[in-house]
Amino acid sequence: MRFGFILPGGSPRQQLDLAVVAEQAGWDGIFVFETAYGADAWGLLSAMATATSRIRLGTMLTPLPWRRPWKVASQVATLDQLSNGRAILGVGLGAIDPSLPTGSGDVIDRKQRAAMLDEGIDLIRELWRGGTTFAGEQYTYNGGVGSETVTGSLAPVQNPIPIWAVGAWPRHKSMTRILRMDGVIPEYHLGEGRQPQPDDLRELIAWLAERGKTGLDVVHEGETAAGDRAASIAAVTPWAEAGATWWLESRWGGDQHGVEKLREVRERLEAGPPRA
Repeated sequence: MRFGFILPGGSPRQQLDLAVVAEQAGWDGIFVFETAYGADAWGLLSAMATATSRIRLGTMLTPLPWRRPWKVASQVATLDQLSNGRAILGVGLGAIDPSLPTGSGDVIDRKQRAAMLDEGIDLIRELWRGGTTFAGEQYTYNGGVGSETVTGSLAPVQNPIPIWAVGAWPRHKSMTRILRMDGVIPEYHLGEGRQPQPDDLRELIAWLAERGKTGLDVVHEGETAAGDRAASIAAVTPWAEAGATWWLESRWGGDQHGVEKLREVRERLEAGPPRA
């Protein structure tokens, strides 16, 4: 199992410093979130790439239907070059963001956002393969004269760059998307009040395996304490045994940019990942 950390906030400089702390403490990945207005995820990750040498870098997550896929493709490929092949793209429909400006024109309809997500992934992969045109129901792209030169100069280091997508379990329509992904970010819909258990993850992985999808990254997000290593390992182990390949430590809630929150995040990062 690999261990990553989702940074909950902070200024760009603070988050950059935390990425360096994470690499020094032995974490395997740092992830940042995207929002309508805030620290630019890809500019921040690119800065992290030049300040680190080993740690994986990605988003958790990019609401692709509310982004231009060709722009996202450019940003991720740029990060992959700057980091020498350490980029990860995490995508999903995106929650309805209260910070979206009124009249922004962003699509709210869930069915259309799902179609945009699927085509956006296809378009991104086509550009990473060196393609210069794309024609679909949601997107049409034509790179124009000289686009082959531009695309060639932005070829990713990884072949392919991993794309992780949210899979709503046990909603089969959502999970079908995961059959063509490199990783799954499970979103559990188990009935009111029921929290996911390792057996739920086992069922999800078995469902994918029955359809020929094995060897993908499987994410589980949780929180462990900085001061009790044994308890932290005990919390992670059942998920590793169930098949999770990434544990993503998170610290949501509270004042995401406050002094106390950032102190808590740094303390947890410095304690290192809950690796057995």
